Amino acid sequence: MSNRREWIKAQSLALAGLALPAATLWMPEAHAKEKDARPLPAKGAALAGVATAPLIGGGQFKADPAKVQVYYWWASWCPFCAQQSPHMEALWRAHKDAGLQMLAISIDQKSSDALAYLKKKGYTFPATMMTPAIQKALPKPGGLPVTLVRGKDGRVAMAESGEIFPEDVEQIAKFL
Repeated sequence: MSNRREWIKAQSLALAGLALPAATLWMPEAHAKEKDARPLPAKGAALAGVATAPLIGGGQFKADPAKVQVYYWWASWCPFCAQQSPHMEALWRAHKDAGLQMLAISIDQKSSDALAYLKKKGYTFPATMMTPAIQKALPKPGGLPVTLVRGKDGRVAMAESGEIFPEDVEQIAKFL
């Protein structure tokens, strides 16, 4: 099994008497059906990222290639995003002054839904909407949420599809 989430899922199924082969747990066919979904980039692969993006509610994201960049795909209706987003906000608040750049990319259909959600939750991390330009520069991998970390060297330092544990979010700071 390639990661801790798969191991935990397998253990839970085994305890329930539903032991399944590891390949069954991933279900890549479910992700293949997602419109325009791409596979996660490999750790160490070059990642150009997004140079600029209009922010929800105003302002502009401008990437600094010399900084660690976190790209976080989410949606206001996603229950797994709802679990991970508070940890992403904590990461942002704790490390934005230490050189962390973050761009949360909403896949909501309407920017008003995304903005209302951000305001309701009090999130301050920079957020934009998925646009054709962003999709071209940084194609969305399958699943939600998706977390990609681009290191200072311009390479993928971390790539995760699906909710990640709070301690995994905290570990993103080690790339600074």
